[in-house]
Amino acid sequence: MELLNVHHPLVFIFGLLGNIISTGVYFAPMPTIIEICKRKSTMGFQSLPYVVSLFSALLWLYYAFIKGGGTFLLISINTLGTFIESVYVIIFLVYATPDTKKQTFKGLAATMVLCLVISLVTLLSFHGSTRVLVVGWICVGISICVFAAPLTIVFQVVRTKSVEFMPLSLSCFLTLSAMMWFAYGLSLKDICVTVPNILGFLLGVVQMGLYAYYRNASKETSIAPEKKPKEHIININLSMLSNSEVHPVDSGRSSEADEKDQKKRPDDDQKEEEACGIEVVKLDTGVIVVCASLIN
Repeated sequence: MELLNVHHPLVFIFGLLGNIISTGVYFAPMPTIIEICKRKSTMGFQSLPYVVSLFSALLWLYYAFIKGGGTFLLISINTLGTFIESVYVIIFLVYATPDTKKQTFKGLAATMVLCLVISLVTLLSFHGSTRVLVVGWICVGISICVFAAPLTIVFQVVRTKSVEFMPLSLSCFLTLSAMMWFAYGLSLKDICVTVPNILGFLLGVVQMGLYAYYRNASKETSIAPEKKPKEHIININLSMLSNSEVHPVDSGRSSEADEKDQKKRPDDDQKEEEACGIEVVKLDTGVIVVCASLIN
């Protein structure tokens, strides 16, 4: 069978390694998906990355089928990718809010329609190697968009000087995956597989370089204590109160008054506070007592 015919051992080696590493990339979002299932909520996450990845996997699957010539490793990984991304999208549809669900449906419908249009147009309008070349360059364009998506995270890292939202493990997996598929495309002499993975490799190196540069800054930011100004809050419940009086209390009261205050029982103080409906807060510069009288 032509699809299983590998002309060069390097094609099989790099393709197999590419399958293994790319499988790790596809399963990388699993902790997020598990958390979504536990909480039964998408927690503000967007489904667009999974819809775009599904679109890319479907197009590469179509390309591998029409090209033939030892592309079964390309077929295997994109079949797995199509299945996993479909599961992710379905989970989003189950637990998403109505607005997010509507957006996900629109993105999924647009993806399916676009895949159908590309398939029909290329099957009916092109033949042989021309069809393969057209579909291949369409796949290159989609893959560049997928690889360029993490640029938003790169800009965020530079702006915030924090690598909190750019896990090193995922950047390493993406870089290794791009390297393996670049070598696979080079061994297969397939420019459509080779070109987008050059960009993927370069972006992966940039991400790891940024991680190495900003990781110390992130640690310093997390270790530094957060200084908050001291706040004095007086909580007054004035609902159902129509007349109120504010009495400032002199901090230099006579010692006789102080002794009377000290002899008061805690229960009496609590009753007075509940009768006024207030919360008394001691300040460094004195005490403000707020009393309110009810009009029956």
